[in-house]
Amino acid sequence: MRNRWLVFSVLSLSMSGLANGQEGLPSDQVEGIRPTPLTRPELKRFLEDVKVRTPRIPLPELGDVERAALGEQAESYESRVKYNYLNGIEIVRPPVSTVPGQAPTGMSREQDPLFTLENAFKVELFWIVSRVNNCQYCIGHQESKLLGLGRSEDQIASLDGDWAGFDEASKTAFAFARKFSLEPHLLEAQDIAELKEHYTENQILEMILSMCGNNAINRWKDAIGVPQRKDEGGYSRMASMTSGSTLDATTLASLPKGTYKTPTSEAYRESVSKIVLLSESSDSVNTCATISRRPPLEPIDYVQKKLLECKTRVPRIALMDDAQTRSNLPAAIELGSKLPNWVRLLARFPKAGAMRMEAVIAAEQKGDISPLLKAQLSWILARQDRAWYALGRARDQLQKLGLTDRQIYALDGDWQEFSAQEQAFFRLAKNLGNSPVVLSGGEVKKALELAGPRDVVQVISFTTSRASFNRLTEAVGLPLD
Repeated sequence: MRNRWLVFSVLSLSMSGLANGQEGLPSDQVEGIRPTPLTRPELKRFLEDVKVRTPRIPLPELGDVERAALGEQAESYESRVKYNYLNGIEIVRPPVSTVPGQAPTGMSREQDPLFTLENAFKVELFWIVSRVNNCQYCIGHQESKLLGLGRSEDQIASLDGDWAGFDEASKTAFAFARKFSLEPHLLEAQDIAELKEHYTENQILEMILSMCGNNAINRWKDAIGVPQRKDEGGYSRMASMTSGSTLDATTLASLPKGTYKTPTSEAYRESVSKIVLLSESSDSVNTCATISRRPPLEPIDYVQKKLLECKTRVPRIALMDDAQTRSNLPAAIELGSKLPNWVRLLARFPKAGAMRMEAVIAAEQKGDISPLLKAQLSWILARQDRAWYALGRARDQLQKLGLTDRQIYALDGDWQEFSAQEQAFFRLAKNLGNSPVVLSGGEVKKALELAGPRDVVQVISFTTSRASFNRLTEAVGLPLD
């Protein structure tokens, strides 16, 4: 056994049926799931390989109208996917910090004056989230950011489970980031209680919002197969990070850029990751199959019991009252007469919270896929995440659409009564929502054949939003409205 995670990984193979990763580079050639690199040199090799992977979503020929609309981004695969298929639906992004003297990360329009966590710390969390999700695209970006912020090669390598050199606050946050991303079905009150020994409630929520965005972006990048930029790697991002770096500009300018294959110290050359899920399914000592570790779904009576309990549970982070919520949020957001608890939670951050609310509302109300399909996907994803608040909302949406309890709980079954297209969408969402990312290129291809790129991309986008919403609401333990 490589370490104590192996026994759980082997058990998960029989429980989930999702351990169908493939070996070799580039893995997209076999339509499989990208393997998980175990050692640091192998990780760097995989990060570099993402530059040449084949995108999964077909695009129409680039016309003059699209070129004019996208401008400098007209040659960007990801920008073109959004332009052609998303119709203005926003992918959830991690909020950014406005701590003086630090270079912002993420989308500047989501800055919030109440954020106090350091950017470098949130980038470290993003690295850990991406590592356990095996999103090699996002790991690469965080590597370059951390190098540009003055983190050493060994400091980045230590994030892979060698946390002895970090303070207790960081170690507690790192462990939470791993569980939050990999095992959201196990989140409990004790997780937040441990964070409260080191962080304020606002800082904990800031951390959660950041990692919600991280998990959403991981799934988006991997699902559509975004190739890495050719000039990424090493200190490629140093120019934008100089203001927050501990290195002087002359030193930064002399450091290697444009490749992830930078030297690894002897201390970490052969070390195996202590935070990823290990599997014996591999032809190499340096990789393993990317797998899932979710337990089988519980029976109906258990679900009904948990939904009843969810009505009376006490949130782990205090919610704003109605007056505070309405005061903190911009008038442009239509709140209605009754404020749901997820809105009262996000109202703690007037700017970032409002942006996140708009993203959730856009995911639920905009786009071309039907309200029924969205509600069905919400149920499927909340069930496997054991996100009881989100599940209760999905149940209410399905009931409003006229579904009986039998039709709702059929979503927990083998889906044989559903059409081939519906089954493809359900499977895509379930595997993409799973943790780590276990959606294969073959499953995306099948869905494309049955439904076309527009609906497939919108199902992917909606799934990223649900992965974020499930983690937000369950980590905080929101009671049902």
